[in-house]
Amino acid sequence: MNVTVEEVTKDPERFLHRVIEGETLVVTQHGRPVAEIRPIAAVRRPRPFGLAAGSFVVPDDFDDPLPGDLLDAFEGRSDS
Repeated sequence: MNVTVEEVTKDPERFLHRVIEGETLVVTQHGRPVAEIRPIAAVRRPRPFGLAAGSFVVPDDFDDPLPGDLLDAFEGRSDS
């Protein structure tokens, strides 16, 4: 449904309820579409802490410096 900027400005709550009910609104200004207001697909909730606990083991050398040749390749200084 098309609505004007002025209509949305006068009664934003009315249009928000329509969006909550699943309607997509195209906002127009001077007869031209300028925005679309639509419901989001799903509300994402934070993942619970520890969700993957025990699924993998971080090696002891995880934070050791990279070997020189590999570091050079990452930084674009490789000889190849």
